[in-house]
Amino acid sequence: MLSPKIQKAIKSVLPGIFLFGFTVGTGSVTAMAKAGADYGMSLLWAVCLSCLITVFLLDLFGKFTIITKDTALSAIRKHIHPAVALFFLIGLTANVCGSVIGVMGIVADVCAEWSKNIYDGGVPSIYFAGFFVGLVYLIFLQGNTKYFEQILAVVVSIMAICFLINFIMLAPPIHVLAKGMIPNMPETGNDKNAFLVTASMVGTTVFSGLFILRTTLVKEAKWTMADFNTQRKDAIFSGVLIFLVSAAIMAAAAGTLHVEGASLENVSELITLLEPFAGRIGVAIFVLGLVAAGVSSQFPNVALLPWLLDDYHQRETNMKRKDYRVYAFGISLLGLVVPIFNAKPIVIMIISQAFGALLLPITVSCILILGNKSALMESYKYSMPINIVLLGILLFSVVMSYMSITGIVSILQSL
Repeated sequence: MLSPKIQKAIKSVLPGIFLFGFTVGTGSVTAMAKAGADYGMSLLWAVCLSCLITVFLLDLFGKFTIITKDTALSAIRKHIHPAVALFFLIGLTANVCGSVIGVMGIVADVCAEWSKNIYDGGVPSIYFAGFFVGLVYLIFLQGNTKYFEQILAVVVSIMAICFLINFIMLAPPIHVLAKGMIPNMPETGNDKNAFLVTASMVGTTVFSGLFILRTTLVKEAKWTMADFNTQRKDAIFSGVLIFLVSAAIMAAAAGTLHVEGASLENVSELITLLEPFAGRIGVAIFVLGLVAAGVSSQFPNVALLPWLLDDYHQRETNMKRKDYRVYAFGISLLGLVVPIFNAKPIVIMIISQAFGALLLPITVSCILILGNKSALMESYKYSMPINIVLLGILLFSVVMSYMSITGIVSILQSL
């Protein structure tokens, strides 16, 4: 048995682990691996900056719920406008649906490709997709957020360990990593579009749903004013994990594919491209990490709509409602789209990210408005330094959104 202190420490970081699992999914793996393959470690600074922004916003949203006892969506509905809250509800649901299709598609493709090393011809991707879709849905049926968090803690630990092992095996020299922390926009690369890659990396880390969901988790944790420091430590813990694993994925691709001048267009290509550098064991570790990343992001993806609906209607979270189980089942089935219809998971995920690009500036604007309402925040109304930082993040999010949408339109036009 673990000591009470260790149990308390683990419990205090479970919300952060949950959010880490939500953030570092296959979309993040794709973005970081693409950046590492095409630009080496030169965009590591963008990962660091996006993680700092994420920690800052997680802390603000968490404190907001502790102070007001209200979650983000219901506060937006009551204190800004119901239409804005409805926009978040629709936009985040659409984003999650696209993510489910892409996540399970990538996981199934990678597993099918890897299985060729074990079984002649490999196992069809539909079987892998069906297994993981069914597994996550069965866990959802338990209807308990704490149970989710505990399962996710195990999956996330596996993911982090796997990618950090790959980092040790494949990473470029330390001086290359250090140079990547100096802000710059590389002009080399196979797709000549460092701005789009940068926007994609930031978009997968600074995700609006992350901050909306943060308020629900803080409320369910029953944190009070006495837990301000715990809440902040949890946000920092989540941000540090996101940075370490994201940097590890980028470094693994930079130390292998970038050195050889190999581009990356599909995550399943990594199975073939990494084997000469990492060997079969290294590739197996990478596949295990990728599967853990996909499953860890699938948990909150499936549960997000029920959470949002309870938040929107200002009621206690109850994922055992019959209609929620139907919604979750329908969203889960989207994970079979890629293997059944032979769709392109990367393209689908790119399209779904369009909603994220539109939501981020509005998310920052909402917390800026809510945090400056004296009647709501009282003595905790945002200070001038916090407002200045938020305005800077708002400007940054607008630029990133413009770059993302421009890139997405360009990709769709080329299809």
